Amino acid sequence: MVLRIYIIFLASFLFHTMAFGQGGKAMALVVSSPAFESNRSIPVRYTCEGEDISPPLHFFGAPENTKSLVLIVDDPDAPDPAAPKMTWVHWLLYNMPRDTAGLAEGEPNLPPGTRQGTNDFGRTRYGGPCPPIGEHRYMFKLYALNTMLPDLGRPNKETLLQAMDGHILEQARLIGLYQKQR
Repeated sequence: MVLRIYIIFLASFLFHTMAFGQGGKAMALVVSSPAFESNRSIPVRYTCEGEDISPPLHFFGAPENTKSLVLIVDDPDAPDPAAPKMTWVHWLLYNMPRDTAGLAEGEPNLPPGTRQGTNDFGRTRYGGPCPPIGEHRYMFKLYALNTMLPDLGRPNKETLLQAMDGHILEQARLIGLYQKQR
């Protein structure tokens, strides 16, 4: 019985600490992945050399007045990190419900109401890292918005950012690294 009470207390404490931090204030928005740590290598499985499926992602800390979440995954080092010329867009998701706790590996079931934009591969789904040269940074950027966006169809990143303008409450970023193995 004492052990059960201790476990419930510990679980409650950990949840409160994750959600509100030690000072009792709500923590900032966070995006993370159990597949890789920030500023570390993305496993091959989630790249063009592997299964080219999206990694699992976890979200928490959305402000109380959040109405929707947006995820933009892009590579600011294209085509060559020594001389970047563009940012290559890998995935665009918008209108995810505010209580979305994350996304499963391989995006099999997106949260209800979630819409996808068109990435630079010309697709409306995840496109994994596939850098032509050198090690690139892949930015998984999560935005908390104070609104649900209108149906934008299959927007590109520029159109999505324009629609988000003035509605961003907070943002978080997870950085993954990748260099081709072959």
